[in-house]
Amino acid sequence: MKRYIALYSIISLLMIVNISCRKTDITTEITGEISDYSDWSEITHSNSVDPDYSVVFKQNTVLRFDIVINNSNWSIMQSDLDDQLGNSGGPGGPGGGGLVSSDYDLVWIPCSFTFNNTEWYNVGIRYKGNSSLQSAYQSGNNKLSFKLDFDEFEDDYPELENQRFYGFKQLNLNNNFDDASLMREKVGADLFRSFGLVSAQTTFCIVYIDYGSGPQYFGVYTLVEEVDDTVLESQFSNDEGNLYKPDGDAASFASGTFDESEMEKKNNESENDYSDVESLYNILNSSDRTTNIEQWKTNLSSVFNVDGYLKWLAANTVMQNWDTYGKMTHNYYLYNNPDNNLLTWIPWDNNEALQNGKMGNALSLSLSEVGNDWPLIRYLMDVDEYEQIYKDYTLQFINEVFIPSDMITTYEGYYQLLKEYAYAEESGYTFINNDSDFDQAVEALKTHVQSRNNAVLSYVN
Repeated sequence: MKRYIALYSIISLLMIVNISCRKTDITTEITGEISDYSDWSEITHSNSVDPDYSVVFKQNTVLRFDIVINNSNWSIMQSDLDDQLGNSGGPGGPGGGGLVSSDYDLVWIPCSFTFNNTEWYNVGIRYKGNSSLQSAYQSGNNKLSFKLDFDEFEDDYPELENQRFYGFKQLNLNNNFDDASLMREKVGADLFRSFGLVSAQTTFCIVYIDYGSGPQYFGVYTLVEEVDDTVLESQFSNDEGNLYKPDGDAASFASGTFDESEMEKKNNESENDYSDVESLYNILNSSDRTTNIEQWKTNLSSVFNVDGYLKWLAANTVMQNWDTYGKMTHNYYLYNNPDNNLLTWIPWDNNEALQNGKMGNALSLSLSEVGNDWPLIRYLMDVDEYEQIYKDYTLQFINEVFIPSDMITTYEGYYQLLKEYAYAEESGYTFINNDSDFDQAVEALKTHVQSRNNAVLSYVN
């Protein structure tokens, strides 16, 4: 009997070895590497802990991330980019063909992700962005933005199910596109949050990527929290409401534009319920606005956090951020907060903030030039009560948050923090032409905050 047990044990062991070998083959096919997962720990890798903001979004420091992507997967990533952006030359290469679409569905590939000498395994990585992706790509700049998903490949690796990075599932590596100061993405988000608005956490980081020839310095990035991952959990008491990321004509909420397909749902997709954003659209554009204004205001405030929106509008217009509502039909979220059943405005993508702007410059403080094609501005500002609330918030913003002396101290601190990493950025992986570009961009931010304070005082008086 003992011999049978021993024989059975040997056969079982051989089966386990065979399964392990087949699993190793799969690992090699997908990643080009064999991982032993020895760095895995509950605190660093599991989803059984709360997100650790003190580690991942540590302030006044520069984090370092090392990413390894095997060469074949890197080639897949570049080919997919070529196919979707229509540039046969690829990043850093010749070409410059026309764009085929702005609705990208970029490929995920696995990578090794290392931070503080600890590895995360088969982490999903893909390119991200819209205009910043297009522009950088077409100019041959390899410093593109990335999205990370730490359990994107859990189906291929069940033992990595629900892998997290100190409690975070998804994170964004934003490339500070067209920002020689490297600060605007972070400072813009922090200003919103300091003003009591919902806004993603951010921090500075440097990124190295090895895609077959050793680590390549990709430069200074801004690490940005994912709204539908942890922002809702950390800044609302209930994260089960509908979250939308409008993009396209419907994002303007102008009459005749509503389209569910442009109201991208980031959660609760199976319910296929868009009634909350459709109600906002219908109320905003109803005839009550011109025939029964009090009823219109009552109806609007029953579905939309009007006060929170006006507060955002004031802060956004004071700091000048042209790449969002009022100029562009994207770069915001709407969250139906279950606590009050009101759609709440959440800003997104601030790399174009804190400057006079492009595309005909940023909006004026009075917003008088904005027409009916941007009804969430025009229709609200046409109501005396709402205009006064907005005006009061512009003054509150410069008195409590956007204070010149405080901002200059912040800018100077970040300058000292980033200087060595900014100067080290390399041609082909930077939006900075030379060291003085960085220096001058930071000085421009200091001048900007004072000029905007003066503009607000002139406006409210």
